[in-house]
Amino acid sequence: MTAVVGVELPSADYYDVEALLDVRERAKLAELREFLAAEVAPNAQGWWDREEFPFGLLPKLGALQLSAPHRTLPGRPAYSRLFHGLVIAELTRADTSIATFFMVHHDLFVEGLHEFGTPAQRDRYLADAAALRTTGAFALTEPEHGSDVAGGLALTARRDGDGWVLDGAKRWIGNGTFADHLLVWARESGAGDGGTPGAVRCFIVAGDSPGLTRTKIEHKIALRTVQNAVLTFDGVRVAEADRLPGISSFDEARTMLLSSRLLVAWQAVGLQLAAFDVARRYAVEREQFGRPIASFQLVQGQLTHMLGNATASMAMLVQLARLQESGEATMPRVALAKAWATARARETVALGRGILGGNGIVTDYRMAKIFADAEAVYTYEGTFEVNTLIAGRDATGISAIR
Repeated sequence: MTAVVGVELPSADYYDVEALLDVRERAKLAELREFLAAEVAPNAQGWWDREEFPFGLLPKLGALQLSAPHRTLPGRPAYSRLFHGLVIAELTRADTSIATFFMVHHDLFVEGLHEFGTPAQRDRYLADAAALRTTGAFALTEPEHGSDVAGGLALTARRDGDGWVLDGAKRWIGNGTFADHLLVWARESGAGDGGTPGAVRCFIVAGDSPGLTRTKIEHKIALRTVQNAVLTFDGVRVAEADRLPGISSFDEARTMLLSSRLLVAWQAVGLQLAAFDVARRYAVEREQFGRPIASFQLVQGQLTHMLGNATASMAMLVQLARLQESGEATMPRVALAKAWATARARETVALGRGILGGNGIVTDYRMAKIFADAEAVYTYEGTFEVNTLIAGRDATGISAIR
């Protein structure tokens, strides 16, 4: 329940999805909420306005021990996929940027080491990364290749003696300006000592490698706390010991992107919960014509529409979490959820911004930030259009994408 002006109102989790979690998961989610209320919510707007990343938050975030929640780790049984999704939704509800950092680091970099790294690589990197003593990034997207990067991967990896040489560029790399290590995707070139020209490779690259230039992307209107970078590789040398041997094609990237794309759909849920929280509180407290604007039929209609969108998006993802547990969360199913939930989020935050009127366009009231961040979530991890076509291909058996 939520208290607004002394009245207990229903949670934005209107159908009590959280009740599906077990006791341990509910306790951990409550611990996360307390942390976010104390450490993130009071500061998130300032970080966003200043485009400033809160490095001091990382030890506290790491102490929550939420890395790779669906895996059984020493001293910690696995959590459910539903719990994992609700963690992302709650992080997003407090701040989409922090949720995005968490996903890039834990669900792409750390998960990549778990899934495709060697025992030696996991021994070297995982403990520090899981505890956020070190940070990671996932370098896939390129300046000229976003949606078509599977076939257009242009950064090259050339065999050279007992190592590799990387040349090319990456763009929109979250955490890219500061990450200690990056998972860098490349295509093996024909030059060099043997090898398999055209094969997809992935390397663990130190952020301070000679020949690597990291340039922050400026002037963003969304996710301003996230430090996105352009990465330029000019003869960057990487040891064979830092190549992930479990990766030889783009199929492995798709395996990782399926999970991260699903979690972005959970971000769309978190954005809608945040927008509803802010809009409802404002509507109950804001008076016009001598009474709260929540008493007007049109405003109640807008709030109900927002709640319906959030609830429907959450219901879709609850079922998808169940399918993920049984290995049936295919890319078309995930693509449909990502496209649909982010479209609903875009509509929901627009309704919320309208309820706040002029106050909805200044960041003092939170809604402007939520509104702007929804634009990024609508686009990354596969644009709305591309995800729609992936689902459409599955539904019709006809591909509209070459």
